[in-house]
Amino acid sequence: MVTRMTHQREILLAEIKKRPQHVSADELFQMVRQQIPRVSLATVYRNLEFLADAGVIARLKVSGRQKRYDSEVHVHDHVFCVQCQKVENVVVRKSEDKEELEKDFPLPATVDGFVITGHRLEFIGLCPACQKKNQQQKGAVIMGCGCKSKPSGLSEDQKKVLQAMEKHGAPCASKDIAGATGLDAKVVSCKLTDLKKKGFVDSPERCRYGLTEEGRVAMKG
Repeated sequence: MVTRMTHQREILLAEIKKRPQHVSADELFQMVRQQIPRVSLATVYRNLEFLADAGVIARLKVSGRQKRYDSEVHVHDHVFCVQCQKVENVVVRKSEDKEELEKDFPLPATVDGFVITGHRLEFIGLCPACQKKNQQQKGAVIMGCGCKSKPSGLSEDQKKVLQAMEKHGAPCASKDIAGATGLDAKVVSCKLTDLKKKGFVDSPERCRYGLTEEGRVAMKG
């Protein structure tokens, strides 16, 4: 497939290649808008999907969360941090050759009627940075006076956003949330970005947002 590399696509590709971690469209949008202030999130999504379909970058969806993109297009596996949502490569397969792969991972010809054409291996856990952060937080729970410190929790605007998403049921657009909460669209966009970083919101569809199980728990906490 012939890929027309526009200026926007070149900038996106350069940003992806700069970072060893697998970035989301929202993260790339924040990076690219510094160079192209008038670019929209929808345009970033569209160009990323084009590059992925063309085989220039790899598209990755981990644990049912929002898509991430990787400059390494060869077959490889991943490890996912359930706390900060970071995704990193992990070397497990010795070869991309089908015969060599089957030696490492013997696969049946069929499973319940399915013809097996490949597989995806994904590890989940806590990254070193989150382990360290959790240990520091545990040490800070009891303050010098002997009182327990209060958890940070959610802001009122963040709670409004989560409550509106729960009432909506299905994945919804930021404008739907703004209309339901009465918050400014820019405020809603900012809150969604913060909530996604915490793992309380995901983006299963382009420009639409859904409430995760962690988000439901946090909202009721």
